[in-house]
Amino acid sequence: MTAVGVRIVQKVSSTRAFAKVAPHVVPALDRAVHRLTRGRFLLSARMLPSVILTSTGARSGLPRRTPLACVPEESGSWLLVGSNFGRTGHPAWTANLLARPEAEVSWKGADIPVTAHLLESEERAAAWRAVSVFWPPYATYQARVEREIRLFRIVRR
Repeated sequence: MTAVGVRIVQKVSSTRAFAKVAPHVVPALDRAVHRLTRGRFLLSARMLPSVILTSTGARSGLPRRTPLACVPEESGSWLLVGSNFGRTGHPAWTANLLARPEAEVSWKGADIPVTAHLLESEERAAAWRAVSVFWPPYATYQARVEREIRLFRIVRR
């Protein structure tokens, strides 16, 4: 995607209208494309690096597959941002990881067992700076909500 295209997508994804529509459309499209391509492709990965997170439901105990944008780190870990597109509540997948941090990600067609760590204090502040530079709409989402957006580092087991 061109630099102009990225700026347009960032501007659109920062709007309240996008926050209302995207949670219903983007994950469904991502799951369908991921399934059709046998894990080799995610539609949203055309804009941002993305994973399919398979976590265990905090209440149900059932597997939950959630397509998520991620920030890959040089160490081989990933940052996941519980922005929920700037909506008021925390996304369900964050509660799942808090209850059961062992999960799996599908990354570029490979299924990788991971452990999630909720970032806090200075560690969160440093990671938040990195994700805000990586995708500026995250700062817009945080400014829109009163809750602190949950930020996780997921590492290979």
